[in-house]
Amino acid sequence: MPRNQFQRMVFAFITVVITVHAYVFYSLYVVNGSVLMEVTGADSVIHAIEKQGGVYMFGNMLPIWAVVLIEFCFAYSLECLVGSPLSFKMASRMFDPRKNHPMIFETVIISCTVLIMCPAMSFIAAWIYYPYYAGFNPNGQEVPHL
Repeated sequence: MPRNQFQRMVFAFITVVITVHAYVFYSLYVVNGSVLMEVTGADSVIHAIEKQGGVYMFGNMLPIWAVVLIEFCFAYSLECLVGSPLSFKMASRMFDPRKNHPMIFETVIISCTVLIMCPAMSFIAAWIYYPYYAGFNPNGQEVPHL
């Protein structure tokens, strides 16, 4: 496991590269793939994304590589600035690294990182993928002014 700041940054980089790709392709292919193909009439998900002009993000259609790059930047920044330091502090409050086995302590750090990063990235994704053109009313109807 990482022992110094450089190793932590490299470990965060590798972790974020794997998880961001997994999240983007899971959401595009598994969750939305059949809908994209049905709406566009394409024979594959990648062709459906190309037909619709990209993936909707920040109110615009962006190519997949841009979506992955933007999410990577958000996730890597969040991991280095918040996730990693906070997960170590949380693990240190639960276990003493000098008294407990290193494997247990590292497992708790990883669990705390997941506990922090999953809700944080879900919240960020909700904002960057939100269809701003539809407004902020979930029913799509105009809200009467009182």
